[in-house]
Amino acid sequence: MTFLSIVSRGLMRRPVRTGLTMIGIAIGIAAVVALVGMSRGFQTSWTNGLKTRGTDIVVSNMGSALTPKPFAATQADKIKSLPHVAAICTLMVDLISVEKADMMIVSARQWGGFSWGNLKIVSGRLPKDEKEKAVVLGQTAADVLKKKVGDTLQLETDELQVVGIVDGGAIVENGSVILSLSLYQEITGNDGKINVIDLRMTPGTTKEEAAELTERINSLVPEAKAVSAGDNIRNSQGYRIINAMSWGTSLLAVLVGVLGVMNTMLMTVFERRQEICILLAVGWRRGRVVRMILWESALLGFLGGIGGVVLGVIGVKILITAPAIKGLLEPDLNAVLLAQAVVISVVVGVISGLYPGWRSSRLMPSQALHG
Repeated sequence: MTFLSIVSRGLMRRPVRTGLTMIGIAIGIAAVVALVGMSRGFQTSWTNGLKTRGTDIVVSNMGSALTPKPFAATQADKIKSLPHVAAICTLMVDLISVEKADMMIVSARQWGGFSWGNLKIVSGRLPKDEKEKAVVLGQTAADVLKKKVGDTLQLETDELQVVGIVDGGAIVENGSVILSLSLYQEITGNDGKINVIDLRMTPGTTKEEAAELTERINSLVPEAKAVSAGDNIRNSQGYRIINAMSWGTSLLAVLVGVLGVMNTMLMTVFERRQEICILLAVGWRRGRVVRMILWESALLGFLGGIGGVVLGVIGVKILITAPAIKGLLEPDLNAVLLAQAVVISVVVGVISGLYPGWRSSRLMPSQALHG
């Protein structure tokens, strides 16, 4: 009988208990995959939306919220004439309730700005001008709101006509209600206010020149902060809080799994006391007995981790179809995250087996005589 077969036989001695323990681990690992994948996906989705619009630098005041704080639109005038600035587009971006959708992106864009350029008409048209009481909907937003061209949309207290359905080239763009900035300022009573400036740099701008440009903007516009498009959401305090909460909740679930594995392995040591004592009596070193227990707990963790990854991926695929989330993010379930989850599960198994392994090493061969 090989060492591995002994390890496997130890786990199969109580299949129901082993299965329940694996389920406990799987739930914890599924939480890691789902929560961390969703939080990372939120960042990736918003970054992709900025890149699709052709934005290189974002000027905003993210603060602790998921949407930036408003500041004076006149601040944009200080930026547009700076070296290496090809174009700017001012915006007001909100996450608000729109009709039956509890949370939806509203993207109000400066009329004629480059941030309209990525929108491809699927049906209908764009607004005629910045004063027309009209919106266009991303494909996902139209699906969530059950709207088509010609329907009316209640936005705050105003009724606007849906004049077009568009493909924005990114999930965040396709999940947005898009209208002119001046119209949204009028609707919300935020005349002269914006909360985002999209900036496109001139071709050939070096990293050093881009860094100098962001420093110059930060000195000219103290109400906001300029960062590269890729760092915009990552640097927001709101995102960091969400990310920390995701890991914290996940690790709490994993801790429950640790206790489950430790309990299982302690029971295994207790039930197999006579077997372990006989192994010691026939020449097994105590270190080998400890390794046997650790291998069993590691294998338990590995199998639970694989199950947790599968459960987490399936759960996320179901979650993103919910109207409250649809169009806001695309989960980032990359191979690195899934591998990390399995590694965490194996480490959990090993840690959980340390104390039971130590207990098994304290047994004396003579105890086998007592049954």
